[in-house]
Amino acid sequence: MFISNAYAQSNPLESLGGAGGFLGQYGFLILMFVAMYFLMIRPQMKRAKEQKTMMEALAKGDEVVTAGGVLGRISKISDLYLTIEISNGVEMTVQKSSVTMVLPKGTLKAL
Repeated sequence: MFISNAYAQSNPLESLGGAGGFLGQYGFLILMFVAMYFLMIRPQMKRAKEQKTMMEALAKGDEVVTAGGVLGRISKISDLYLTIEISNGVEMTVQKSSVTMVLPKGTLKAL
């Protein structure tokens, strides 16, 4: 008598058909994959490409830093290995992939 009936409202996305339901359920997941691509995968691919071009451009006489922190001047180059002069007459053979940075010319004046 004094209490009126309460009816539930329908979901507004249901009126759009199947497309609204799909976007509502999987939109966040798709958005997360897109964000992961632009924030993690794409920059990593860019760094790998820069590293590859740097390794291809290595030449005799370049001053480099290895992954272990060794500084030296390239004295010999082969397909996979470099021979680096780290002091007067002291040479060390390392893999090309261990070179992390090419220094500007004249950085190592003591060699």
